Amino acid sequence: MSRSNSSRKSDDEAVTPTNNDTFADDKKAREEYTLNPMGTGSSRTTKSGHLRLASNSTDGDDEVLTAARDTTGSQEVENASIENGDRASVTYKVYKRRWFGLVQLTLLNIIVSWDWLTFSPVSQNAAIYYNTSESAINWYSTAFLFAFCVIFPLTIYALHWGPKPSIITAAVLILAGNWIRFAGSHSRDGGLYGVVMFGQILTGLAQPFVLSAPTRYSDMWFTNRGRVAATALASLANPFGAALGQLIVPFMVTEPGDVSNAVLYVAIISSVAALPSFFIPATPPTPPGPSGTTPKTSLRDSLKLLKSLELWLILIPYSVYVGFFNSVSSLLNQIMLPYGFSSDDAGIAGALLIVVGLVASAISSPILDRTKAFVLAIKIAVPVIGLSYLVFIWMPGTRDLAGPYVVLSVLGASSFSLVPVALEFLCELGHPMSPEVTSTVAWAGGQLLGGVFIVISDALKAGPEADPPFHMNNALVFTAVIALVVVPLPLALGLFGRADKLVMRRVRSDERNGSSTVVAAGAV
Repeated sequence: MSRSNSSRKSDDEAVTPTNNDTFADDKKAREEYTLNPMGTGSSRTTKSGHLRLASNSTDGDDEVLTAARDTTGSQEVENASIENGDRASVTYKVYKRRWFGLVQLTLLNIIVSWDWLTFSPVSQNAAIYYNTSESAINWYSTAFLFAFCVIFPLTIYALHWGPKPSIITAAVLILAGNWIRFAGSHSRDGGLYGVVMFGQILTGLAQPFVLSAPTRYSDMWFTNRGRVAATALASLANPFGAALGQLIVPFMVTEPGDVSNAVLYVAIISSVAALPSFFIPATPPTPPGPSGTTPKTSLRDSLKLLKSLELWLILIPYSVYVGFFNSVSSLLNQIMLPYGFSSDDAGIAGALLIVVGLVASAISSPILDRTKAFVLAIKIAVPVIGLSYLVFIWMPGTRDLAGPYVVLSVLGASSFSLVPVALEFLCELGHPMSPEVTSTVAWAGGQLLGGVFIVISDALKAGPEADPPFHMNNALVFTAVIALVVVPLPLALGLFGRADKLVMRRVRSDERNGSSTVVAAGAV
C-alpha cells in the first residue's frame, strides 16, 4: 500500500489484512452472492452498507470496500467483488465521524425514553390536570410500549437499509409527538387527555427506530473490539432517559398546573436533540472489518434462522426482564407512595436503578469487548436479576429508604450489564443474519410484555380498604414469580451436547479473514 493511500484521510483508522489465502475465498463468495436487500433474487445495489445473500452475480456496492493490488500500488476497487484475490489486499477502516452518529443515536434514545416517563413520576398531579384517573395516566406508558409492537416490522425494514433512515424517521416522530402533546397541555387550567395520548403514541412509534438501531450501527461502523461498548452506550441511553424523567419531572411538577410547563420543557429539549439527526453520515466509505463485507441473509431467510433454540433461550428472558423494567419504572411511584414515601423518594429510587446500572455496564462492557465471555456474563446476571425481584417484594414494606435503594441498585447493575451482552451475543449467534432482526425482535418482546405487565400490575393493585390502601404487593409477587421462572432458560445454554451451537460466528469471521493485520501509517 502506498503512503498516499494510507494517509488519504487524516481522520481514518485503517487495518489491512495481509493473508492472501483469505482473498481467494472472498472472491469465490462474492461470485456467488450479490447485493439484494429484500431477497427477491435481483442484483440491485443497496444503501445499507452490507452484502445480501442472493443468486449468482458480481454486482457490488461502491461504498463496501477499498482494495489495492500489490502489482500496481494503491488502486481503489469500487465494487463488492475482489479481483485477482491472490494478489490483492483489502483496507478496513474505522472513522472518527462514527462518533457523531453514535452520539446522536444516544441522544435520541435518551429523549424518547424521557418522553415515555413524562407523566408516570407525577401520576397523581397528572390525573388531576387531565381530569382522569391514575389508571388512565398509566395508559400513557402502556400505549407508548404497545406502539413499538405495532410498528416493529417496519423498523426491521428501515434498518435493513441502514441506520440513517431509521434515525431520521425517529427524529420526525419525536418532533411531531412532543409538540402535539404540548398542544394538548398548553393551558395551566387543564389538558386534553386524548390529544396528549395521540402525541404519546407518536413518540412511542419513534422508539423502535432508535432502540433497535445500536447493534446495526455498531456492526456497520465499529470493529469487534468496540461493538459491545458502542451498543451499550446507545442502548443504555434509553433507560438513562427514563432515569432523567423519574428524577427531574417530580421537581418540575409540584402541583397539577405545572404539568403544562413540564411538557413544554421536554418538547424543547426533544427538538434540540432531534434536529442534528438529519446530518449524520449514512455509511462508512469502507467497512470496519471483514464481517462488514460478509453477505447477510435477506429478511425472509432471517426469519428462518430465528428458529434456533439458543436464540430463544436468550430472547425469552431478555424480553421478560425488559418488560419488568418497563413496568416497574412506570409504576414505581405507585409502588412506594402507599408506604409513606414521597414522589421525590420514588424518583431517586428509579434514578438509582438506572444510574448504578449504567456505571456497572460502563465497567463491564469494555472488559467483555476484549474477553468475549458473553455466556458467562449472561449466566451470572440472570440469576441475580431474578433474586433481586424476589427480595424487592418486601422492600417497600420496610418503610425505610435503604432497602429499596440497595435492592434496586443491585437490580440495575445486573440488568444493565445484561442488555448489551445479550444484544451482541444474539448478533453473534444469528450471523450472517442482519443485526437489526434479533435486536428488534428482542426489544419488541420487551415492550409488548412491559405493556402487558403494567395492565396486570394495575389490576392487582389493592383497594382503598387494604392496609396500606392501594398497595401493589400482589403485583410485586407476580413480578418475582415470572422473573424466577425464566432464570433456568439461559443457564441451559451450551448444555445437553449443544456447546457447538454457541460459536460466535461474527467474531470468527473477523478473526479468520483478518487474522494477519497491520495498522496503516497515519491511522488515528
